[in-house]
Amino acid sequence: MFKAIFTNSFGILFSRVLGFLRDLLTASALGANIYSDIFFIAFKLPNLFRRIFAEGAFTQVFIPAYARSLHRGVFSANIFIVFLSIIILITLLVNVLPSLATQAIAVGFDEKTIELASPLVAINFWYLPFIFAVTFLSTMLQYKHHFATSAFSTALLNISLILALYFSHDKTQIEIVYYLSYGVVIGGFLQLLVHIIAIYNLGFTKLFLGGFKYLRVKSKLIKNETTKFKQQFFPAMWGNSTAQVSAFLDTFLASFLVTGSISYLYYANRIFQLPLAIFAIATSIALFPRVARYIKNKDEEKALAFLQKAFWFLTFLLTASTILGFLLSHEIIYFLFQRGAFNTTDTLNTTAVLQMYMIGLIPYGLQKLFLLWLYSKNMQMQAAKIATYSLGAYILFSLSLISPMGVSGLALASTISGFVSFILTLKAFGAKNFFAILLDKKALYLLLSSVLLILILLIFKDFLHAYM
Repeated sequence: MFKAIFTNSFGILFSRVLGFLRDLLTASALGANIYSDIFFIAFKLPNLFRRIFAEGAFTQVFIPAYARSLHRGVFSANIFIVFLSIIILITLLVNVLPSLATQAIAVGFDEKTIELASPLVAINFWYLPFIFAVTFLSTMLQYKHHFATSAFSTALLNISLILALYFSHDKTQIEIVYYLSYGVVIGGFLQLLVHIIAIYNLGFTKLFLGGFKYLRVKSKLIKNETTKFKQQFFPAMWGNSTAQVSAFLDTFLASFLVTGSISYLYYANRIFQLPLAIFAIATSIALFPRVARYIKNKDEEKALAFLQKAFWFLTFLLTASTILGFLLSHEIIYFLFQRGAFNTTDTLNTTAVLQMYMIGLIPYGLQKLFLLWLYSKNMQMQAAKIATYSLGAYILFSLSLISPMGVSGLALASTISGFVSFILTLKAFGAKNFFAILLDKKALYLLLSSVLLILILLIFKDFLHAYM
């Protein structure tokens, strides 16, 4: 278990380090202004779909369905064709009507800004078909407990964007945004290429191509399987996408605030996503295939034992990350971004947003662990209801907090919705199961370690303030 977690974590860390280098260069080149807002808007919608697919619903429904299928090659080929066709149609529609798609993301933009952003939204959207194909192949690799390719492949996107910034260093800011947009699409293509190579090396090619070859002949044999998959997928997609939909609404509401607000949210969320991805997402990806198999074989005791180990491992790491991120938020933003066009005001505003995000790291991270249980037991509809309540809480608090707190109020509303989602997920998981996980001596060690860490960080923070 831990080998798979560390493989995922190291791969994600490597990608995120490159991502921070990319963000550092982007902040230096564009700062937090209308041009950075335009790029983040253009990349927002395909990135939203990527997170819903790659880190959520598709994987968590496909793996159990694939494990149960009696005709895996045909089943996988059918699902791939159906979903890719839908995504390509959506992408073509966005390219035909880019201004409508842009207005849907950023209603607060004026007509001139929408005119600038629309072609960039159309370009960025071609990332989506590539990343769906990547997600699909990645899910098949996960079933075989191969995680390295997917974990490290995101680095290719970041490398592509870094190169785009390098080649556009002497261009105008709008030209830099165009370079970045084409870099996104190239990065998606490179990610797909390495996954195809991994599928070939692991001997999946014959199964996959055989599924396409016999799809027409054997399509009736998988009718019930595909119907059940589709019925489970859409509740799962909704149930797993609350954080992503909240982030999308963040951007929508921030477009009505002062220029730079969208960028503040983006930069702060990038910091927030680092521990979430390295620890929570990496752990859930590594655990899910095993938990799904144990549940399928009616061995819930082993599944709970796996969750217990992961729970304490994850709780300690997320607690440490929350304390560190909150107390040192200003220093983190200053060190990473304050240079070039990114000024002191941008640092202060981004710091306030980051602190509000960091409060929600523990509930968002641990919820991903307990959602594995729900999806393994085909409780997709329950997860969808939880997401609906959580999103309702986000909308209520974002509208309440945006006026007194501005952009940081949107981040706090997202955090509150994370707590709502976590509590409801625990209720669905079951109090008996949860207390069985809590009855562990590691709880005492965690508490003592956390208190010690808080004291150390408070001293360290005062030391940093004395020399900065």
